[in-house]
Amino acid sequence: MAEETTQSNQESKEAREGRNTDEVALEMMKFIALTTGYGKPSGASAGFTGKAAKAGTEEYAEALLQLFDRCRRAVRNR
Repeated sequence: MAEETTQSNQESKEAREGRNTDEVALEMMKFIALTTGYGKPSGASAGFTGKAAKAGTEEYAEALLQLFDRCRRAVRNR
């Protein structure tokens, strides 16, 4: 019984540490993205842009995912 409790505590500790790492990485990513404009398309245009807007949105999302991955690796390697 005690072994089950110890194993359960260890698993929950590992889950918390993993979540905390991701939370720190997410906060770091948000800070970098907001303060630098990371990944945002540089050209703003007036009016309807059609597919270009969709491509820009997809590129922005991909850039943010890449930034999050870099932040996660940085937090884990600290």
